[in-house]
Amino acid sequence: MLDRRALLAATAALPLAGAGPVLARTTGRVERFDAPTSAGVLPRAVDVWLPPGYDGARTRHPVLYMQDGQNVFEPGRAFGGQEWRIDETLEALIAVDRVRAPIVLGVWNSANRALDYMPRKAVTADTFTLGLGADALRTEDITSDAYLAWLTGVLKPAIDARYRTLPGRDDTFVMGSSMGGLISAYALAEYLEVFGGAACISTHWPAGDGVVIDWLAAHLPPPGGHRLYFDHGTTTLDALYPPLQARMDAHLRAAGWRQGVDWITRRFEGAEHTEAAWAARSDIPLAFLLGA
Repeated sequence: MLDRRALLAATAALPLAGAGPVLARTTGRVERFDAPTSAGVLPRAVDVWLPPGYDGARTRHPVLYMQDGQNVFEPGRAFGGQEWRIDETLEALIAVDRVRAPIVLGVWNSANRALDYMPRKAVTADTFTLGLGADALRTEDITSDAYLAWLTGVLKPAIDARYRTLPGRDDTFVMGSSMGGLISAYALAEYLEVFGGAACISTHWPAGDGVVIDWLAAHLPPPGGHRLYFDHGTTTLDALYPPLQARMDAHLRAAGWRQGVDWITRRFEGAEHTEAAWAARSDIPLAFLLGA
């Protein structure tokens, strides 16, 4: 079993592997890196978005870690050619003082995406599926615990060492869509001391027949110290989500989480399970997590 404390101690001082290309932007600057790796985690690139005005200033910034990072900034590499336009959206929010200007980490997925993003501790059977008639996967192959140990114990220390971050819990957030929503919620529950909030977009609750919902209900912190954002559309794959999200919402209410304060759930009529749909409403979770 991966020892979280040992990994943190052994890797805290690791540097980033070296800068890749700096991507031309009109909205801040993006640096691309081959991230340092650790056992059980496939290599991947990381895009680091630095907000307008970062260069030459001394200000420190909150940090947002985003799953499926190749979809975040650049349409040429995004799934279906549709990026999330997080940089453009954040620039607009920063301009009207709706958010604190963050550093954003687009953490690319790997060929192991489903196994990296499926919350391991929630699955008690020997196999699980992603739903919709998908083939069964072996629970023993799930790599999400190793992935999160790498994210918090290898990548985060490297980013905090290289950039002017605010490294504490109240300034560190995680966000993702679909299976990326599952792993973002799991990250918050597993690393309460690291992440102050998670945004889970079109969360793919059908994975494992909904086992993550009840696991989260038993492992989320008491209200008041963290923020959670959930949403879903009503068409394509998102049509499956309303009753499952309602179960999650009921658990949050029962635990004393306050809608609109500690947690938000939003429903978007007619919205599909696509990057375009997520890009169109990304200002809402960004403002909830990063609002002053």
